Amino acid sequence: MMCAERMQRIFLAIILGINMGLAVSQPRIAFLVQLAVIVLLLVGGFTGKCLSLEILRQFIPPCDADGKEPK
Repeated sequence: MMCAERMQRIFLAIILGINMGLAVSQPRIAFLVQLAVIVLLLVGGFTGKCLSLEILRQFIPPCDADGKEPK
């Protein structure tokens, strides 16, 4: 089973991939999505609290301290 930190990275990659497609057809929406991702990453970097990770941890178990998946 996947842990929350790994799932967050996968979701981020999916969102950025979708955003690349939106950049061609809907540049304004793509800009807003990119801005939201940047704000979330900056808030997480400066405060140490990542909102998306806290939400994911409610549904998916967190990784161990060494970064390995729980058993």
